[in-house]
Amino acid sequence: MSVKGYKIEPGADLPGANLAGANLFLASLQGANLAGANLWGAFLSGANLFLASLQGANLTRANLSGAILTRADLTGADLCGADLCGADLRGADLTGADLCNALLSDVKLTGQTSPERTSGGST
Repeated sequence: MSVKGYKIEPGADLPGANLAGANLFLASLQGANLAGANLWGAFLSGANLFLASLQGANLTRANLSGAILTRADLTGADLCGADLCGADLRGADLTGADLCNALLSDVKLTGQTSPERTSGGST
């Protein structure tokens, strides 16, 4: 699958990619490198991001409902206003991630590294 000129596939190497507003519904991006990517407002509902690197990624207002983020690296990611309802974040590294106003109902969180700030939303 190709979105905005980027090849979307497992293991994709897309550091700094501009995928703002992209429709990545059910995308298969396990093990992908999306460090520093701009995913502002992207639709990632149901996407598979198992073991993906999202260090410092901009996921502001992204829809990650039902996404698989198991063991994903979200270090320093901006998740302000993101919809993470029903997402699987087991074993994810959320160190320094900003979850202000994120929607967090029914999120699976066992074994994750906690973010420094988690204002807003509910678990």
